[in-house]
Amino acid sequence: MTPPGRDRLRELLDAVLDEDNRTLSDMAGDAYASPFHFSRQVSGGAGESPVALRRRVVLERAAWQLRQGASVTDAAFAAGYESVEGFSRAFARAYGRSPGSADTGSAARDGHWLPAPNGIHFHPPASLWVADEPARRGGDQVTALLVHHGVEDTRALLELAKGLPEEEYRRVRAPGLTVLAWDGAEETLAAVLDALVWSLEVWVASIEGGEHPVRGADDPAALIDRHDAVAPRWLAAVREIARRGAWGDRLVDALCEPPESFVLGSVVAHVLTFSAHRRLLARHWLRDAGVAVDAGDPIEWLSRRDR
Repeated sequence: MTPPGRDRLRELLDAVLDEDNRTLSDMAGDAYASPFHFSRQVSGGAGESPVALRRRVVLERAAWQLRQGASVTDAAFAAGYESVEGFSRAFARAYGRSPGSADTGSAARDGHWLPAPNGIHFHPPASLWVADEPARRGGDQVTALLVHHGVEDTRALLELAKGLPEEEYRRVRAPGLTVLAWDGAEETLAAVLDALVWSLEVWVASIEGGEHPVRGADDPAALIDRHDAVAPRWLAAVREIARRGAWGDRLVDALCEPPESFVLGSVVAHVLTFSAHRRLLARHWLRDAGVAVDAGDPIEWLSRRDR
């Protein structure tokens, strides 16, 4: 997936947090700016000097690594400290406890975040979380309805596909059809249903800060298992975004090459848009294969749920 979205602040943050840029001069050179102008741009855009921003985010990453079981020594050297003692002093000043203390692993996901003037934080495994201004946050019950409908409707279609003969399930019905360029061709019902589940798996991993998922089998039974595993995580992720009012937050994914920035609200809208398209396409092909299927109307779905 490569939605567009790079800006100057994004590029400045890249320079601040690049593993090879340990000094202000290194950062500025990577951003093609003088140290003075670079520091001024970062401080103006982020409300924090580049050196202070790097130090804080690196410590946040170290705190997360410790919670995942890393040793204090490994976290110290990964953070660029020349000694464990120096790292321990910096960590204790920032968190009010030693890096080896027992409560390091007891916090929730945001527990490794330190106070910041800008909402920019480390997001595992190698990303940034850039919070939007609270006044621009939104979200409503329509979004919740669409998200729940999408999950339940996808599973219903997967159940219908279980009754198809293999040759019908994998028959090419639209040669060369591509829904999204980075997803490849979706010429068969199998490919469209697989893309419905795979899209959730990839985006949930991105939001959760997990590793890139491994794509599983695409027969209907396997897709149901995959869907049942990812759907609760997708619902929980959207609920958490809504709870925090974080629709405008940005997730800067440093694992992409080049790194890319995603607005969480646009991620949800993206999933809903292309899920709806693929589900309608799957309905058309199921009917073509002789399977009776409803219209997929959220009005009818909600009416059935309320009975």
